[in-house]
Amino acid sequence: MRSSTLLAIAATALVLGGCASNEEPARQALATAEASLAEIRVDAAQYAPEELQNAESRLAKVKDDLAKNEYKDVLGGATQLTKETAMLKEIVVSKQTQAVAASHEWESLSEEVPKMVQAIESRVDSLSGSRLPKDVDQESLEAARAALQSMKSLWAEASAAYQAGNAILAADKARMVQAKGEEVIDQLGMSPV
Repeated sequence: MRSSTLLAIAATALVLGGCASNEEPARQALATAEASLAEIRVDAAQYAPEELQNAESRLAKVKDDLAKNEYKDVLGGATQLTKETAMLKEIVVSKQTQAVAASHEWESLSEEVPKMVQAIESRVDSLSGSRLPKDVDQESLEAARAALQSMKSLWAEASAAYQAGNAILAADKARMVQAKGEEVIDQLGMSPV
């Protein structure tokens, strides 16, 4: 009986010793993963908020596991968090690159599109109340007038998006205005602007 008690005590000591030996690696893995996430947190909040929220949830779970002394789970969770953070960094870099490209595109569109809108508006105004040329009927003129209002509204949204720091959305909306403008120019028999 005495030897089985000693054996049980020895086994318990080994298990506890094994747990204790995993504690420091688990704490280090968590600290490393948390520091890696902290480096990207600000940019990720802007460019990948959903993915950041997932990573933050994983971090909270890993911290909870550490508080419960579940060191194997901490090691596994920290490893997964490190992978998620690496993917998050890739997403952020990709979106930052897209934003730079969209900013350059916006510079060009912000010069071209207002000129196009102004030319269309001038043409619509000049055709209103006068005899229409043979290549433009009243229905086309009314459609152009409606499209012009839609273009102005969409352009205002594009400008607001750019002012708010969302060059990608601004460039997307500006491209839509440009495409609609090209249709209207064709409808009204105008030469390209």
